[in-house]
This record gives sequence, C-alpha cells and structure tokens, in this order.
Amino acid sequence: MRVIVRTPDLRWPIRVPIPLSMAGTVVNFIPERVLVRAREKAPAEFRELLTKPMLRYLVGECVHTLKEYRGLEVVHVESADGDIVSITL
Repeated sequence: MRVIVRTPDLRWPIRVPIPLSMAGTVVNFIPERVLVRAREKAPAEFRELLTKPMLRYLVGECVHTLKEYRGLEVVHVESADGDIVSITL
C-alpha cells in the first residue's frame, strides 16, 4: 500500500510505502487490554472471535485479497488549495 501526499508548497510529493506483509505483525503489538475492551463491547456471538490468533488469520485473508487488487486507488482527495492525498493498494 502507498500513501501519497502532494502539496503546492513541497517540491516533491511525500510517499509512504506500507508493506502489506507487516499487517500480521502489527496484530502482535495490539495490547491485550484493547482486545478485552473490544470483547466487552462486542455482541455475545462475536466475543470468542476477538483473539490475536483469529485477528492474525483474518488479516492474512484480507492481505491475500488486497494483493489481488494491487494498484487500485482506494482514496483520492483534493482540497481547494491544491493539496492531494492518495491511498493506493
């Protein structure tokens, strides 16, 4: 995934590459207290699914799907003063 920010004030656009392969690793850094709070707020039938192994599995499945759509521009926002933000898979 790439996040690109263009402004008239900058000489070159800001490009931030975010590798999809890091998505599963990021799940490991979610604090357990966040998952506990999410379980408390979730409906009863979904509480058992809010675990780190299940989240890693879901993220992995999403990554495979996102790789199929590589190059798809998901967000393209232009402001009145010429700033552009683009998020591309």
